Amino acid sequence: MAQDPAGLLRLLWLVAHEHAVSRMDLARVLGLPQSTVSVRTQALISAGVLVESGEGSSAGGRRPKLLSVNAGFGHVWAADVGSRHVRIGALDIAGNLLHVAERPLDINREPMQVVAAFADTVREVAAEARCPGRQLGIGVAFPGPVDVGAGTITLPSRMPGWRGFAVRDALCEHFDLPVAVDNDANLQALGESVAGAPGRTLLVVKAGTGIGSGLVVTGRLYRGRAGVAGDISHVRVPAAGDRPCTCGNRGCLETVASGAALVAQLREQGVDVNSTAQVMATAEDGHPDATTAVRRAGLQLGEVLATVVNFGNPDEVLLGGALSGSEAFVAAVRGALYERCLPLATRELRIDRVRFGPDAGLYGAGALVLDEVFDEAIRSRR
Repeated sequence: MAQDPAGLLRLLWLVAHEHAVSRMDLARVLGLPQSTVSVRTQALISAGVLVESGEGSSAGGRRPKLLSVNAGFGHVWAADVGSRHVRIGALDIAGNLLHVAERPLDINREPMQVVAAFADTVREVAAEARCPGRQLGIGVAFPGPVDVGAGTITLPSRMPGWRGFAVRDALCEHFDLPVAVDNDANLQALGESVAGAPGRTLLVVKAGTGIGSGLVVTGRLYRGRAGVAGDISHVRVPAAGDRPCTCGNRGCLETVASGAALVAQLREQGVDVNSTAQVMATAEDGHPDATTAVRRAGLQLGEVLATVVNFGNPDEVLLGGALSGSEAFVAAVRGALYERCLPLATRELRIDRVRFGPDAGLYGAGALVLDEVFDEAIRSRR
C-alpha cells in the first residue's frame, strides 16, 4: 500500500474541484517538484483515474495539458463502526461523499455475527443508494486498536471477544472487493487531513462513548510501531483516582471523561440517561448536573492534551465524536489548552471541531481504501 493516502486523495480533490487543473498547478499548490507531480499524475492517468482533456493557456512555454478526474472510474464504500450503530457512506474517487446512512449495529455480539450483520447492512444501503459506476472497495473504521498490516483487532477495551480477530479476512469473505481497516480515531484524522492544507500536523480527538485520538504528522498519518499512537484514553489522571478501567488498569482518563463515564456519573446522581446521546441532550436542555459533568470532562481531556500539544506542537487540535457537539465541552478543552500549554505552542494553534462532523471517519476510511484501489490499479498496468 502507498505511504500517503491523504496526499494522493488531496491531488485528486484539487483536480476535481478545479483548484489545480494542470501538473504545474499541482506542483505549486502541493509544494512538490514538478518531476514528482508528473510521475504521480502519469501513473494515475495510466490507471484510468485521471484523464487529460485539452490544453490550457501558455505562461511563456508549452501549453499545459489539462487534467480531470474520470468520474466513471467508480466509487468506494466507507463505514464508521460505533458501539451501537454504524455510519455508512459512498465516496467517489475524488473523495467526495455521495451518500450517507446510519443503521443500528451492536458490536457486543460474537465477531462473525457482527461482520455478517454489517455486510448485510452495507448491501442494503448500497441497493438503496444506487451510486454511479462500479464498486471498487470498502474501508472500515473500528472503535479499537487495529493492526493495519495484519488486518486484526488488537487488545480492544470496548470490544469483548474481538481480541486478535482477523476482521479484514472476515470482511473479505462477504465482499469480493479490496478491504481496508483501521482504528476510528486514526481514520477521522486521515479524513480531516485530506481537504486541509498539505504538510500540516493535526491532533484529532474522537470523544464519544470512549476517547481516542489520531495524529497526522506533516501530512501523514502516524500510527506508531504497534498501531496505538494517540491512545490517550488510558493515560492516568489524578481526577480518576483508583477507578477501574476496561483496559484492566485504574485511574485512566476514560473513566472520568468519556461518554460512558458521564452516563455512569449522572446515573449515580439520579439523572435518567442511558447513552452519550442522552447525556448531550440533557446538557443541551440546561440540566445543571449534566452541563457541569460535560464541562468537567472537557477540562480533564484538555489537561491531557496539553502535554501532547507541548510535546508535538501541532498546527491544529480538532475535536470530533458526540461530546464535541457541546459548546461547553469544546470551550473547556480550549481553555485548558490555553492555560496549560506554552504560549509559543498555542500562539497559532487552531482548536476547533472536525470540519466534516460525524462524517470525518467516512472520509478517512474512503481515503484508506482508495489508496489500496489506486495502488492495485497502478500495479496492474505496469
